Amino acid sequence: MSTQMHEKMVSTLNRAKGQVFGQDKMLDSIMAALVCGGHLLIEGMPGLGKTRSVSVMSKLCDLTFRRIQFTPDLLPSDLIGTMIFSQEREEFITKYGPIFTQILLADEINRSPAKVQSALLEAMGEKQVTIGDKTHQLTSPFVVLATQNPIDQDGTYPLPEAQMDRFMMKVKVEYPSFESEKNILELGGADVGELEALLSADDLQEIKNEVSNIYVDEKIKNLVVKIVQATRPSNQEFPSEFNGAILAGASPRAVIWLYQLGKFMAYMDGRDYVTPDHLLRVVADVIGHRIILSYEATIDNIHCRDVARRIAESVV
Repeated sequence: MSTQMHEKMVSTLNRAKGQVFGQDKMLDSIMAALVCGGHLLIEGMPGLGKTRSVSVMSKLCDLTFRRIQFTPDLLPSDLIGTMIFSQEREEFITKYGPIFTQILLADEINRSPAKVQSALLEAMGEKQVTIGDKTHQLTSPFVVLATQNPIDQDGTYPLPEAQMDRFMMKVKVEYPSFESEKNILELGGADVGELEALLSADDLQEIKNEVSNIYVDEKIKNLVVKIVQATRPSNQEFPSEFNGAILAGASPRAVIWLYQLGKFMAYMDGRDYVTPDHLLRVVADVIGHRIILSYEATIDNIHCRDVARRIAESVV
């Protein structure tokens, strides 16, 4: 592990936390998405700094950044682009959409219907988009950082399960503490554009390489798989207390991301090996949004994140 790269990453996060108060977990999660190359879904009430956090991190990491506001009348072509006829050339040319960037902020993603949300599926899964009859590769790194309002708010549409599964993590943003909210008063509307980059795309790639070299014992690998499989009702490890509460458990994508994020959490701690505690710290964010609860469980006010955490603890 390179001490220099680790210190640069920590310095970048500390600088970001000086711009967005009380949202340390969200900033750590954004860094995890940039390093691991996964997509992040951020849920929280309006005004909690979700958009600002993404803007700050893109500036500090010197990555190209586009923001698109999702609205009920948004079209897929507004996101990925379309073919337009050029009278000058007398041929159709490609007009590229805002998705051609390194960081795409999909702001309030659940305020658009499923047709627009599904336009992201190819980009998130394959890192490419199809416009007309041509396929275009996206830049590297390409990360979707999506924000959404709680689904019980007016004018929101639930995301399709297939799209939810493509998000590496879903983090919930809470209101800041008293001290953090008081510090916001001193911020004075500081301009994000004045921030200087502390990391580069090459630095992020080097950090990614170091994270991939973190040692994972065979027992930890087995534990990762057991935790995910225990969320599936058909598996013998499935806890009997959740019989009838879960319709479908987490997909194999959860295994991949739990494994990768376990390494990242170890790297954050300055360790060169993964422990069960590193897995437990991210298990709710990785698995929670992949579990589909039954109607009865929803009525009983059972939450997916709590279920994921309790299942993981029972396996560990």
